[in-house]
Amino acid sequence: MSTQDATARAKQVYARAIELESKSNHPAALSLLWEAAGLAPGDPDIQNRLGEALERIGALEPAVDAYRRAVAERPTFRKASNNLILALCKVGRGAEAIERARSLAAATPSDPDRHFTLGLALAEQDVEQSIAAFTRALELDPRHVLARYNLALVLRRVDRPADALRELDRALAIDPRPEALYTQGVIYWHQGELGRAVDALRAAIAVAPQYADAHHALGSVLKTQRDWSGAAASLRKAIALQPDLFSARYALAQVLTAAGDDRGARSALDEAEQLRDRSAREREALTWTAVGIRKVESGDLTGAVEALGRATTAFAAYAPAHYQLGLVFHRLGRRDEARAAFARAQRLNPSLVPPVNR
Repeated sequence: MSTQDATARAKQVYARAIELESKSNHPAALSLLWEAAGLAPGDPDIQNRLGEALERIGALEPAVDAYRRAVAERPTFRKASNNLILALCKVGRGAEAIERARSLAAATPSDPDRHFTLGLALAEQDVEQSIAAFTRALELDPRHVLARYNLALVLRRVDRPADALRELDRALAIDPRPEALYTQGVIYWHQGELGRAVDALRAAIAVAPQYADAHHALGSVLKTQRDWSGAAASLRKAIALQPDLFSARYALAQVLTAAGDDRGARSALDEAEQLRDRSAREREALTWTAVGIRKVESGDLTGAVEALGRATTAFAAYAPAHYQLGLVFHRLGRRDEARAAFARAQRLNPSLVPPVNR
């Protein structure tokens, strides 16, 4: 395939991936983002989107790699740069993250967003400096809601709940963001102000009805109030929105036990354990799929087949691994095996249409 053809194909695949993301079909979108990144490794937009997709499912090291490529191709790509800094913090490379953030803030000292990003990078490393960075961002832009919200999070972490609540009130006066209402509710809960906690969490849900963590927290507060039916309803809603929210499933089992529904409690626990096992196997498959992608990038197609085979062995229902295996078999000229892998991927996720059928 010529470079021009590969670039055109990458744009087509990338557009399809974005469409699938908009429909919350994230596994299929990830498969196509991997394919697009392979076709156009120098496209910073594709690399950044791939990094975001990988980060969403907890594949942080591959996400860092994708963000690095995006920033290397377009050094002024602010979103990718910020993503890289925050991902570096998550993988334990805080020193590099802080160095990058400090350099950017020093280059544009009047930019509140740069100080905000520095505050995020410092949050797990140096709380006082983090507070100073967020404060500087707010001096430059008093209506910077995210800086105020994240300042509240840091203040809460250092056991200054009154100061945290004050900053949350200021943030909410500017923009009633659901995460600020949620954090407000959690602080009230931990302070024993259960009525105010319920009000704040219900306000968060009113703003964002799909906010699983808010439903979970509300269920937990109602459980503390011994409102078993209300707690069960909230926890079931959280689980429906985010099935892998294991803590909500365990809390539901406790609520059902307290309400005298032992059978329902056992069922909730069984489902939680089954889902935990599935999640562990899916994560192993994801890890091996990422290894396989790296093998492809280095030209080791035989090694890629082995890694992707391990992915499908770890979790046979992981469609992205079958899809990537189909791409590798296709490059190796093993057409029958490629068709079988693509067919398996499409059976598992109908949105994964084999390349030859597009």
